[in-house]
Amino acid sequence: MTDIFTSAPHIVRLNAVSKHFRVRQDNSLKDRIVHLGRLGKSFRRDFVAVDDISLTIEAGTTVGLLGANGSGKSTLLKLIGGILSPSSGTVETRGRMAALLELGAGFHPDLSGRENVYLNASILGMTKEEIDREFDAIVDFSGIGEFIDTAVKFYSSGMYVRLAFAVAIHTDPDVLLVDEVLAVGDETFQRKCMDRIAEFRAQGRTIILVSHSAQQVAELCDRGIVLKDGAVVFDGETRDAIGALRDVLEGRRVGEAPPEQTVHPIQVKRVELLADDGTRTKTVREGDPLTIRVHVDSMKPIERWELGFSIDTPLGHMVLASNTELLEHRLAPISGPVSIDLRVGEVYLGAGQYYVNANAAGVSEPSSHGLAQAALFTVESRTQVAVGTVAASVTVGKRDVTD
Repeated sequence: MTDIFTSAPHIVRLNAVSKHFRVRQDNSLKDRIVHLGRLGKSFRRDFVAVDDISLTIEAGTTVGLLGANGSGKSTLLKLIGGILSPSSGTVETRGRMAALLELGAGFHPDLSGRENVYLNASILGMTKEEIDREFDAIVDFSGIGEFIDTAVKFYSSGMYVRLAFAVAIHTDPDVLLVDEVLAVGDETFQRKCMDRIAEFRAQGRTIILVSHSAQQVAELCDRGIVLKDGAVVFDGETRDAIGALRDVLEGRRVGEAPPEQTVHPIQVKRVELLADDGTRTKTVREGDPLTIRVHVDSMKPIERWELGFSIDTPLGHMVLASNTELLEHRLAPISGPVSIDLRVGEVYLGAGQYYVNANAAGVSEPSSHGLAQAALFTVESRTQVAVGTVAASVTVGKRDVTD
């Protein structure tokens, strides 16, 4: 890994980077003795973890690395961080880099929390003066309190990783590498970690994040890179990257041309989200109402029809759904553009981002049309504690429109 000493906006640059590992299949001593001299190299294979990746990352951006287990995300992050050297190609970076990969890797179990703060922070590149200046903030963030002078071997696993995380994020990095560590501690501490990452983003620092949580990626990242079998299969806007990840997880090819669109007698045109005062919104607090306004059009008069919606997590897990049939609400005949308000009386979802899908179906005139991920909104938690999904009530209203 080399430094980029130019004024270019790129803070990370990878050029044709590959990483190969030699994997032995005769893992036991018995296998090695039995096959010694007979199978030789046939019991070793070359595993390609990262396959010929070229990409650049601009300073101040937040990038999410997505993919199934074994796709090469963590290996790519370690190559960027200089923890691993590429088998071929070059990795160039500039600025101070902090890697939140294996938290507590530099901790010594027989040393106190205080001593480990100084030890681990020095490993991460901080001077004693910098550690002295940040020490109180580190302890406060970790929540360790009076246990800071206790040997860490007596810490619970939660205390251990909280202190390690607190040390790592106080190193004042230009580039922050994060690998699945935002799941440390309890829900309150996780939200604190997310808030600190969001602060780094607001300060214009570069963040490269590996996460299996599409919700975290949607909340934090403005670019998504999807990996499959060590290669990049998608690189672009976060919402599209999450869709590409779903394609990969469901065994579909990424980037296939969609099927030709069919003209439906009834069509969902768009979805709006409204706050309790009727204004458009993209944010709702837990317990507050939310109105889902679905704009529908009909190419011909339809006497009987139904309307439904669902709310999904970014990975497509449905958390709430309803329709006018379940609500025992008969809609008036449709012969042109109308909008229907579906009002969720109280929204109780875990803090994060959610997609709204809508579907309209003719009954007297068989037809169906829907919009997937038609709207995106964020739930803000009042208590910083995620709870299950509960909808107190869903009601329906109709508005005639001329647009």
